[in-house]
Amino acid sequence: MTLAPEVPEAEPPAPGALVSVRGVSKHFSTKLPWPERAKVAPHVRLWRAFSRMPATVQAVTEVDLEIRRGETLGLVGESGCGKSTLGRTILRLVEPSAGRIVFDNAELTRMSPRELRPLRRHMQMIFQDPYASLNPRMTVGAAIAEPLVIHGLAATARERAQRVAELLAKVGLREDAARRYPHEFSGGQRQRIGIARALACRPQFIICDEPISALDVSIQAQIVNLLEDLQDEGQLTYLFISHDLKIVQHICDRVAVMYLGRIVELAEVKTLYRTPNHPYTQALLSAVPRIDPKSRRDRILLAGDVPSPIDPPPGCPFHPRCPVKDKPPACFRELPRLRVLRNGARAACHVAE
Repeated sequence: MTLAPEVPEAEPPAPGALVSVRGVSKHFSTKLPWPERAKVAPHVRLWRAFSRMPATVQAVTEVDLEIRRGETLGLVGESGCGKSTLGRTILRLVEPSAGRIVFDNAELTRMSPRELRPLRRHMQMIFQDPYASLNPRMTVGAAIAEPLVIHGLAATARERAQRVAELLAKVGLREDAARRYPHEFSGGQRQRIGIARALACRPQFIICDEPISALDVSIQAQIVNLLEDLQDEGQLTYLFISHDLKIVQHICDRVAVMYLGRIVELAEVKTLYRTPNHPYTQALLSAVPRIDPKSRRDRILLAGDVPSPIDPPPGCPFHPRCPVKDKPPACFRELPRLRVLRNGARAACHVAE
């Protein structure tokens, strides 16, 4: 059962914040898989155990986040931790189950779809799979011009064609690409087309949902450099979702680390990579390949698998896999909240520092 949206008491965004997220959760209603049913109700009759038992997937839970104007905030974590769901929830592509989302002093969670529509031109998304995000039956020019038509930003076909040509040139594609179809391009070129479409409405904020994960390494650098150039040119604000920690270190100003639907650490990029505080962050960074032998960290191997978001563990959600020895009792009983540490970072951990 989907939870009804809950709106906490109003709290003004921090100065300089373009996007403010307060207590945002996204839960999905689903059916409990068979292995989980057996754990929950091993005593029931076989025919009942195989029946469809309802369950709630806690994809994102009580996330607090602020994205400053002009910055790139990285969002990292293992696959399935809720990164993409959080990004889509911020844009209200999926409705939040609870919490508040404020964009440029406008509270999105209180708006109807009709009220939200004028703001959508200022918030765009670059998707992970560039081919799946493009309509194969539309030419590239029509796909890029579509936002201009929807938001009434180009009155005539000539104005739209001129704007499409400008966008294609901006992302490094020739003007004749507008007459071709998505299947005629390589993966890197299709991602450039997706970026051009996201830029069509001159947005302020773009969510980059793993925009380079499906590309070759040589093409990844080109796309990252393109995103940086576009940010400098247009004063864009990015939420950069990725599992590639080397790319995040290069492009981002701050980094938020996500585990099982919660933010467990948030810090400036230099602080996070130099002195990670949360044991999960330390484990992630220990797996990053390093060229300099002096800068290498001992690899931290986490025990077990990520717990199910249907039935998260009590206390700290990371404690079943935490490598810290002699954990205090609070780890097993109390949910840690993000707190400010001495180095200015924030971590949700009872044993940080």
